[in-house]
Amino acid sequence: MSKQEQVPVVSLVGMSGVGKTTALEHILHELKRRGYRVGTVKHDTHGFELDKPGKDSWRHAQAGSDVVVISGPQKMAMIQQLSAEMPLDEIVPLMRGVDIVITEGYKRGDRPKIEVTRLERGRELLCQPDELIGLMTDYEVDMAVPQFALDDAQGVVDLLEDLYLQNDSEVER
Repeated sequence: MSKQEQVPVVSLVGMSGVGKTTALEHILHELKRRGYRVGTVKHDTHGFELDKPGKDSWRHAQAGSDVVVISGPQKMAMIQQLSAEMPLDEIVPLMRGVDIVITEGYKRGDRPKIEVTRLERGRELLCQPDELIGLMTDYEVDMAVPQFALDDAQGVVDLLEDLYLQNDSEVER
């Protein structure tokens, strides 16, 4: 297996409105502060539009291009028309040069998960204990998994290092 195939993937999951995106932002800042290269995937089951009507890339797609790449000196984006959702296992290898990939979503996927839960949104969890490597919560959950405050990105990144990143960080830094 190549290093790319071994990139750890962890899914941040939770009910709508619990603060997954905010939690992910804090985790990303902490991972970057520690020197990691991070990829993220936002799972959107509702469909999305990236291109703006009238822009050249939008016009390329409207004219029939199945894959449109927008390339510049600092970034590149690829928009590909799909007949079915691309599996995460096919997306991750496209993300070259990262130490870890964190997804927001994929609650039904088979990757290790950290669930974000907030008391004001209810006590119902999406995951079973065997799916979770941790919880980010503002209340105590009766479950034998590591639990972190909603703003404890340092604790979550410590867990990610212990489980997935420590060997790489010791060798590469």
